[in-house]
Amino acid sequence: MFPKIAIALTCTALVGCASVVNDTTHPMKVETKSENNTLITNAECKLTNDYGTVSVKSGETVQVRRSSKDLDIVCKQTDNPDATARAISRANGGMFGNIILGGGIGAIIDHNKGTAYTYPTWIQLVFGKSLVFDRTTEKDGQPTPPSELPVTSAEK
Repeated sequence: MFPKIAIALTCTALVGCASVVNDTTHPMKVETKSENNTLITNAECKLTNDYGTVSVKSGETVQVRRSSKDLDIVCKQTDNPDATARAISRANGGMFGNIILGGGIGAIIDHNKGTAYTYPTWIQLVFGKSLVFDRTTEKDGQPTPPSELPVTSAEK
């Protein structure tokens, strides 16, 4: 009986906290706006990270694959310049639970699977702009406020 309990406890210890608490995906609402702040629906948006690309029409919610890498977003619509953005990947509570509870192995597993990270849950891209969204500025029930990417001398 003791060996079975020991095996069960060992297996449990090897599973990351975030892997148990979080799915490998999470929802993200993607909206697009014109430069004069009018919502524009049905733009074709592609969201890409190291796990691949998902497509969504603006105004809808899509499941994005969690990752330690940032998420690049491009939305296109006829008659408008592209709307581009980067969603910053931030460690979530599962990663901190691993660290606090001494689950070094769990932290490594969750980092590698991406389950220890989360992107903003609601973003609004603006056609003709390149924006950055960081969930550290997110407030419940509101879109994440963006910051604008700086223009490089090569883009001027």
